[in-house]
Amino acid sequence: MISNWKKSTRSGQQTACVEVGSMPDLVGIRDTKNRDGGTLLVDPSAFAALVDAVKADRLR
Repeated sequence: MISNWKKSTRSGQQTACVEVGSMPDLVGIRDTKNRDGGTLLVDPSAFAALVDAVKADRLR
């Protein structure tokens, strides 16, 4: 079970954000304003590729 959820500090008090949590073999992604609405689970390498793509502005 994922219990160490984090929201970016850049989000401030906004609620239209996602939270990320991790386990040894999985990364969880969920909607901050609907935490019980479901969690997307991906492997750490897929999450790292997503973060790299976001940082490089390749998701258009």
